[in-house]
Amino acid sequence: MFCLRSVAPLRRVGWRLCEVMHDPLEHVTGIEKRELLAHLAGDCDPFRIMPIKRGPGTRERPTLIPSTLSQRIIGCICNEHNMHAEYMVLHQNEPKRCGCGYWFELCPIAPL
Repeated sequence: MFCLRSVAPLRRVGWRLCEVMHDPLEHVTGIEKRELLAHLAGDCDPFRIMPIKRGPGTRERPTLIPSTLSQRIIGCICNEHNMHAEYMVLHQNEPKRCGCGYWFELCPIAPL
């Protein structure tokens, strides 16, 4: 009986403390905080992992692929009916041609 009486007031106090939800920005740190700040600033893809639509893809005007590093692996779905992607490694300042004929080039961007 003594235990039940001592726990009941704690439950009521704890319930009042949990009624207010805190802002997640007050608790997160590091890369997760930078990701949340980027989302609040309007950048829905801060890590640049969403699919990129191909541009003209010619040697003079290749499709630009954003990257924070000097190289990046990309996959090209050459035909919209294919069920697989052709993967290739792009290097900085070296345009590369896919097997389907489209050209790609890395575009440097600032890291998150």
